[in-house]
Amino acid sequence: MLSWANQFNICCLLDNNNYQSSYDSYECLVAVGAKSTYTTLQETNEFNGFKEFVANNNDWLFGHIAYDFKNHLFPIQSNNINSLSFPDVFLFQPEIVVTITKSFVTIESLTISPEKVFDTILSTSIVWPENNTSSINVQPRIKKEEYIAIINKLKNHLQQGDCYEINFCQEFFAENVSINPLNVYSKLNAISPTPFSAFYKLNNQYLLCASPERFIKKNGDKIISQPIKGTAKRDLTNKTKDEQLKQQLINSQKEKSENVMIVDLVRNDLSKIATRNSVQVDELFGIYSFAQVHQMISTVSATIQDETSFADILKALFPMGSMTGAPKYKVMQLIEEYESTKRGIYSGSVGYITPQNDFDFNVVIRSIMYDEQTKYVSYQVGGAITHYSNAADEYEECLLKAKAMEKALQ
Repeated sequence: MLSWANQFNICCLLDNNNYQSSYDSYECLVAVGAKSTYTTLQETNEFNGFKEFVANNNDWLFGHIAYDFKNHLFPIQSNNINSLSFPDVFLFQPEIVVTITKSFVTIESLTISPEKVFDTILSTSIVWPENNTSSINVQPRIKKEEYIAIINKLKNHLQQGDCYEINFCQEFFAENVSINPLNVYSKLNAISPTPFSAFYKLNNQYLLCASPERFIKKNGDKIISQPIKGTAKRDLTNKTKDEQLKQQLINSQKEKSENVMIVDLVRNDLSKIATRNSVQVDELFGIYSFAQVHQMISTVSATIQDETSFADILKALFPMGSMTGAPKYKVMQLIEEYESTKRGIYSGSVGYITPQNDFDFNVVIRSIMYDEQTKYVSYQVGGAITHYSNAADEYEECLLKAKAMEKALQ
C-alpha cells in the first residue's frame, strides 16, 4: 500500500503499529492525490482563510500544521536557518482514502472505483532500493559546548522567573545526499515502531515520522490531548535493568515536575474552548514503553462547546505545550532567540479530519525530513529544560532520542 501511495505527488500514511489504545479509531489510514488543497504561506497571515477552508469542506482532509503556524496566531517572527520548505499549513482533500481497522479495510474514492483501487494496491510491486549516497555525514547545527552554554543561559531565564519550563531543540543535518524515502521510513519504523508513525509526501518534501505522541483527538464533543514529558532509556538486553530504568522514571521528581507543568498548560488551553468544569486529567504520569525509550505520558480531556471549529481548537491549543514550555508566549520568544534552526514541520502536527469533523493529529517528533530536490536531510531533537536540568545530561538525552533516526540513515 505504501509503494502504491508513493506513486502520487501527494500522499499521507498514518500507522499506529498495532499499539492498543481505547482512544484509537483506526489502525492505519492512507490518503493519496489532491482534489483540492489549502496552503498557508510563511509571509501571509491567513488564519480566517484557513478556518473557512476547513469549515466549508465536508469530506476527508489530511495534511500538516507546521510549528511556525504559530506566527499566524502570535506576534512572533522566525528568522533562523530554514533549509526545508514545508508550508506553514498544508491540507488536502484526497482523491482516495483507505482506512484499516481490526475488522475492515474501507476504500473511498472520488475518481475511480474502490474495487479497481483495491486490485491496483495488491498488484503494486515493492521495490525499495537502498540509498544512492553510500555514506551520510550527519553533523550537528550547534556543537556540544555551544549547546551546554545555551542551556545554562536558559537556566538563568528560569532563575529570573521569565519562564518555568522551555523546550529547546537542535538540528542534525546532511547535505548533498540522495536517500530512498520508502527505504528509510521502513527502517525507521522497524527500529522504532510507534503509535503515531507517518509517511508524508508533499511533492519533493518528505516527512518520515516515528512519533509516540498525540497532540489532539476529537470524537464527537470529546477532545483529548496526551502530552509527553519525561524520558528514560531502555535496556532490552537485561529485563531487570530495564525495569529499574522504568522505575527511576516513575519516581523522578524532575520528570514529574516537567510533566505536570505541561499538563497544567494543556488544561488551561483546553479551558478556552471547553464547557464549564469539563476539563479533567484522565491519567497523570502514565509510563509507556517503546522500542527505544520509556516515556511519561499524561491524558487531559474536555467536552467542547457547541459550534467549536477545528480552527478555533487549533487557535486555543497550538503550538502544543510539550514542544514549547510555559508560559507559552514567552518561551516561544526565547526559542526564536536561542535556537539556530527554524523548526518548520518539526514539532508541528500531521493528521486527518473526517467528514464528520472529528480529527486526530500527532506531534511531529522523532522524525526525518528530506528535500528530494535540494538533497538535504534533517532531523531535530529536543528536551524540556527546567531549574533541575543538567546541561550535559540534556545533551545525552537528545542523542538518545536521535538514535533511531541516526540508525535509519546508516
